Amino acid sequence: MNTKRALSWAIAGGIVGASALNAIQRRREISLEGKSVVITGGSRGLGLILAREMADQGARIAILARDEDELRIAREDIASRGAEIVSIPCDLRNQDDAMFTIETAARELGSIDVLINNAGVIQSGPIEHMKIADFEDAMKIHFWAPLYTILAALPHMRAQGGGRIVNISSIGGKIAVPHLVPYAASKFALTGLSNGLQAELAKDKIYVTTVYPGLMRTGSTIQAGFKGRHQVEYAWFALLDSLPLVSISAKRAARKIVDACKKGKPQLTITPQAKMAIIFDALLPDTFSEVMMLTAEMLPGPTSAEGDELWSGEKSKSDILPGFLTALSEKAATKNNERVRMQIDTE
Repeated sequence: MNTKRALSWAIAGGIVGASALNAIQRRREISLEGKSVVITGGSRGLGLILAREMADQGARIAILARDEDELRIAREDIASRGAEIVSIPCDLRNQDDAMFTIETAARELGSIDVLINNAGVIQSGPIEHMKIADFEDAMKIHFWAPLYTILAALPHMRAQGGGRIVNISSIGGKIAVPHLVPYAASKFALTGLSNGLQAELAKDKIYVTTVYPGLMRTGSTIQAGFKGRHQVEYAWFALLDSLPLVSISAKRAARKIVDACKKGKPQLTITPQAKMAIIFDALLPDTFSEVMMLTAEMLPGPTSAEGDELWSGEKSKSDILPGFLTALSEKAATKNNERVRMQIDTE
């Protein structure tokens, strides 16, 4: 009887807690119609897809990226949807550039209601080929750049009485995956920053959402960097990134992110596989670590000094992987502006 009573109370408490949480999130929910949204890394891949979703919801948008040609094409893409759009070339790894860019975006749009820190890089390969520069580059883009943009945007958000910040971390910011050590280390740093700010900024009605995507079919594998046995590294990475049972449509992922932003949700984990991996690691950390060790043994090992070179995914392609297996990623690369830089370089 006591056990049944305790279970009943636990269920009732869970229902009440869930209802209270839903009520809080409903009060936080906003419409994006007319809101000013700044997206870093907005010229291609997930950033561009997020800009499209925001445009469809009536937002005014600023996209930030380093490549002016990519920005021009992305700006035309978003403008064709009838959205107000500005594009600002910048290098957010530099604090002065980041501050100036956010001020420019605020001036052009009139405010900053939403800041999405999406810009990213990825380096795949054995730790033997990773150099200090690889870790520094990952930290500059995944940790320092978001910190710079957030610090620049906060005065605007506080002055207007609130705002939204969305930080695109990764499943790699929750669990470290072999052959992605610089990426995982920097995403862990972003996760810590994001979750810490989340707690402290809520009093100012600035709601921070930390996003943990799994594999998404953005087409970005051709832009990723590979070290070690370049062609083999690219093959396993591109295969996983393209398979429907392992990866998710980037458009579907973007819709989930936009919805979480509107609701002011603290966290969003995308894909069932990512959720299962996080739960596995939390419940059975030793077993999960053993699985990661076995996984590392199955991945390609280090090679000669040539493996220290960072090759793009496009350069790392080979006949190892039949084209039909990566067809979805290749299609996404074309649709999401991932090929522009390469097309220009070969003209």
